[in-house]
Amino acid sequence: MEYVAHETVDGIAHVRLTRPDKLNALTLQSLDELVATARELRRDRTLRAVVLSGEGDSFCAGLDFGSALRSPVGIVKAFVPAPWRGTNTFQEACWAWRRLPVPVIAAVDGHCYGGGLQIALAADFRVATPDSEWSVLEVRWGLIPDMTGIRSLAELVGIDTAKRLTMTAQMLSGKEAADLGLVTELAADPVAAAFGLAREIAERSPDSVAAAKRLFNRTWTSSPRATFARERAEQLVLLTLANTKAAREAAFKKVSPVFGPRVLP
Repeated sequence: MEYVAHETVDGIAHVRLTRPDKLNALTLQSLDELVATARELRRDRTLRAVVLSGEGDSFCAGLDFGSALRSPVGIVKAFVPAPWRGTNTFQEACWAWRRLPVPVIAAVDGHCYGGGLQIALAADFRVATPDSEWSVLEVRWGLIPDMTGIRSLAELVGIDTAKRLTMTAQMLSGKEAADLGLVTELAADPVAAAFGLAREIAERSPDSVAAAKRLFNRTWTSSPRATFARERAEQLVLLTLANTKAAREAAFKKVSPVFGPRVLP
């Protein structure tokens, strides 16, 4: 891969956008590589968490329109949704991280604009420097956020705030983004802080973490009745698993649990 790199150590994958000379702006190839990376990681049952970051001084400055417009046919192909998953390539480059059964933590420094912001919002957590720069930038191009950003914004802020950010392209600092609820945690070194959170979560059963992520993602806008049914279904499965037994026995003995590979998809 040319624009996305990743390596996994002790069950934690570090995925990096590797186009620092262009502020990690997204090309059509970048989008394909993000999707392919997420799919590869999803097959790894020993994976415990993912940290997303950008090389250099930016997380991601959004779509590189100059690069993308040189391939009109490529844009058309990337815009057509796959019927079996309901997303096109632009959307799946973000939503693929929601599909992973492990927590995904975006570590944001520098620019986080447009498509880059939508990738960050698709993560489960966002750690950012106080002076990082955030903007739903698409309106400057006469467009709207169409890489799953509308859904992500709806989950994190009120509808009036989401509309204002989308309609104005207002620039926010990391501190301001945290005050609005877009950023989970502020840190001088967001990558280090993201790995700290990843290691903390990795101490828990990978199956219970997978079930929790799936439960929140699938029921956040559901009725109470539907949510309760999903809770019961997830819990019944967890009660039968070896990793659940390992967590329970370790808790009784007051020792650190030893978990096997994740069972849940």
